Amino acid sequence: MLRAFLKYGLWFLLGSLILCSFSALQKGIVGIPFHLKGFFVPLLFGGLCGLLLNFWREKWRKSSTSLLESEQRYRSLYENAPVMLHSIDPHGRLLTVSNFWLETLGYSPQEVLGRKLTDFMTESSRQLAKQTIFPMFFRTGSVKYIPYQLVKKNGEIVEVLLSAIAERSADGHIERSLAVAIDVTEHRQAEQEVKKLAYYDTLTGLPNRTLFQDRLGQALAHARRNNSKVEVLFLDLDRFKGINDTLGHAIGDEFLKIIAQRLKECMRRGDTVARLGGDEFVIVLSSYSGDQDGATFAERVLETLAQPVKLAGGELCSTASIGISIYPIDGQDIDTLLRNADIAMYAAKERGRNNYQFFSDEMNTRVVEKLGLETSLRRALDRGELFLFYQPQIDIQSGRIIGVESLLRWRHPQEGLIPPEKFIPIAEETGLILSIGEWALRTACKQAREWQIAGHTPIRMAVNLSARQFKQANVIDMVDRVLEETGLDPKWLELELTESLIMDNTVETIMALTDIKVRGIHLAIDDFGTGYSSLAYLKNFPIDRIKIAQEFVHGLPGDGDSEAIVEAIIAMGKSLKLNVLAEGVENLEQLEFLTQRHCHEVQGFYFSRPCTAPEIGELFTLGMSKAGFCLYQDRPGQSLH
Repeated sequence: MLRAFLKYGLWFLLGSLILCSFSALQKGIVGIPFHLKGFFVPLLFGGLCGLLLNFWREKWRKSSTSLLESEQRYRSLYENAPVMLHSIDPHGRLLTVSNFWLETLGYSPQEVLGRKLTDFMTESSRQLAKQTIFPMFFRTGSVKYIPYQLVKKNGEIVEVLLSAIAERSADGHIERSLAVAIDVTEHRQAEQEVKKLAYYDTLTGLPNRTLFQDRLGQALAHARRNNSKVEVLFLDLDRFKGINDTLGHAIGDEFLKIIAQRLKECMRRGDTVARLGGDEFVIVLSSYSGDQDGATFAERVLETLAQPVKLAGGELCSTASIGISIYPIDGQDIDTLLRNADIAMYAAKERGRNNYQFFSDEMNTRVVEKLGLETSLRRALDRGELFLFYQPQIDIQSGRIIGVESLLRWRHPQEGLIPPEKFIPIAEETGLILSIGEWALRTACKQAREWQIAGHTPIRMAVNLSARQFKQANVIDMVDRVLEETGLDPKWLELELTESLIMDNTVETIMALTDIKVRGIHLAIDDFGTGYSSLAYLKNFPIDRIKIAQEFVHGLPGDGDSEAIVEAIIAMGKSLKLNVLAEGVENLEQLEFLTQRHCHEVQGFYFSRPCTAPEIGELFTLGMSKAGFCLYQDRPGQSLH
């Protein structure tokens, strides 16, 4: 308070002295004598002027200080705001940048100021800025939420949304801009991740079914406008399940990744390859992406996929089956083209795999027929349309019937007898074989027991066990249950399995076969010689009997290859102490060849066609159990009907 009083007093005194001095000087010049009263008014007025001057001085000082502080606060806010701020001149050069701008991109002020903003953009953003955004900004004076990609000093990309307003001169010209860039990199990455999950396969990175349908829809729309074609290739790996089952799903997944990468490398610009799931891939070839047709492309894909894949410390090989449908010939919408390509792919598998097939109306007819059979087969068991035939198995040395093989048959109410080779694959594929197979086993065991109850000499009942049945976890429980229900002693049951089936998952197979064998059940390998196994493994399986495939027996005698194969199988069976049965014996020459090579057992039309249960019972009554095949030498292959 005292300090303020003194300050104002000094300014009052200063003003009074200045004005009084001026008044005295003026009077001295004109010769007016000094008188104290004459200085009272200047003294008072000068003091008031001094006070007023001090007041305005203080006000100006405070205003200047406030303005300086305001400018400093603005500069501090600009430099330290947690957003990317910058300004550019009409030539696009950076005038100022915020600290956050520098920190985000990793530059120092010396590396940035004076350089063009576009120097820190990706090429695509640079073109967008030069050709579109800058001209619009300098015309309108503002832009909002422009997506740019800025490049950090280390080369990383920063996604931003940029908004800017212009500062104009008095004549309205833009002198500089003030811009804010919001970093949306994480948001964009999250968007990309969501998009990837929605439209791309997580394992291979290829488009999934959703994106594939969108791409195919675009290709079809283009083809309609330009009167061009689109080809759809449906690709399925051959025997891929074996890789998963033997090496595990982790190796299977790595294998699929490599296959996907190989397929991507086969693509041309404008083509699409997608993964539908499992080991199924689909490819879209558009005519505008090149002159290469589906056949040429499919051959290249097959050649590429046939190359070995190095995994799990070794090499894996897998071929593929490809089906091709063409727009507009084979369909004009997505679903039809995909379905027809799928049909063609299955036709490729039926033709031995590792090939491609174009869709045809004939294929569609077969598929429709197959669907009809599948529908009827689902009701066949309940309707009593399935039944069993039995074909005798003869011991060559004694001529006695030592067993029968049960053979499944289907009498369709409209189509009549349906061949097993036509409906059993459908049953396998659909899983109907599980219920049908159990019914067939129960019926055969029940029939064998009924023959025994009727007083006939017990014989072996051979029943085929399908691959689908054998791989069920409860298959042994099912066999136990059937034997208990029918009362058949296990030693009179023989289960027949295919050679390729027992070689699948060798360790697990040996365990399962051993579990069956300890129950006293006989085991046989059906159609021996047609599989892909190594004979070195055969000694490890608890097998009682091997059945020579009839395709080799049909070449006897005369066909050198067939003779060599049959002789080798018989010799191998003897060395391993296995019984050998030849299927499909149709004439005396074949029987004599097998007898001379000491084959143990035979089965075929030469002795009897497959018979009904009553016919087999009649054979027993006629004494076919002793030298029975002699009864049929006069009329080979005829049943007792």
